[in-house]
Amino acid sequence: MQDLNDLALFAAVVKNKGFTAAAGALGVPKSKISKRVAQLEEQLGVRLLERSTRKLRVTDIGQTFYERCETILAGVDEAETIVAAAKSEPAGPVRLSMPPGFAPMMGYILPTFLKRYPRIRLAIVMTNRPVDLIEERIDVALRVRESYSGDQTVVVRKFASTREFLAASPSFVAAHAPITLDNLSTLPTLAIQEHTGRAPWTLVNTAGEVRDIAHNPVFSSVEFGMLERAAIEGVGIGLLPDNIVERGFRAGLLVPVLPEWSSPEQSMHAAFTSRHGMLPAVRALIDYLAEALPRTVQLCKEVIPRTPSTADWDI
Repeated sequence: MQDLNDLALFAAVVKNKGFTAAAGALGVPKSKISKRVAQLEEQLGVRLLERSTRKLRVTDIGQTFYERCETILAGVDEAETIVAAAKSEPAGPVRLSMPPGFAPMMGYILPTFLKRYPRIRLAIVMTNRPVDLIEERIDVALRVRESYSGDQTVVVRKFASTREFLAASPSFVAAHAPITLDNLSTLPTLAIQEHTGRAPWTLVNTAGEVRDIAHNPVFSSVEFGMLERAAIEGVGIGLLPDNIVERGFRAGLLVPVLPEWSSPEQSMHAAFTSRHGMLPAVRALIDYLAEALPRTVQLCKEVIPRTPSTADWDI
């Protein structure tokens, strides 16, 4: 294997059109450059440069070899840049988009991230709509989807899997029994959407059957915490994430409705444009989310929602 330093010295001679100019550009003695280039030619067994007392000419094979050297040296420079960026302290602005349903979990973990990286300036874009990462200058987008088949230039890093389950308060279930798949759309329901009117649920069972349920919700919101509270208070049946229903079931505040049915499995992931040339601050955020989000999802399953008493309200 050739010494990269010899390749760099040879390339400098060609680029600067002579040993003297190369020595001046590199700050290396001309005699050393001449000796190393001669050793390189000897190792290769070809003449790369034709020399005379008055001028220097690059041979045909020397020109081809020079072009390959430039490619190799550019790759080395890029690798060193990547390492230097990885070692540098993450700093600067980062824009993170997420659905409103992520807000409670992110409230747990983002303060720790910002204390760990005090030079990062984090801005949150809260929206349920798909964002254009490039047009809207979004560095990272948090999403929950069954699959991702968008622009092939977008990179996806999966953090966890989740499902949604039907749940309601014990009193609601007792008052509306029996609840079946066929009468589900006629009952008061809750939906994660920003508008009034019909809402769709796609449900799958343990046997792999799929049913689409169109219902007219009595309450709609894009914030899962509000839907959870409405379900606990007996307003209607909600299709809620597993971390919410599990803690509600354990506390006795919610009970399963048609437990053999759920939403299809979805992927909780981050989307970003490219790993190549990624800024340290963006990489730090993605790595932190991969570390913290699965733990926080589990924590949210264990935090029991408190039922407010009348003493909480100034009536």
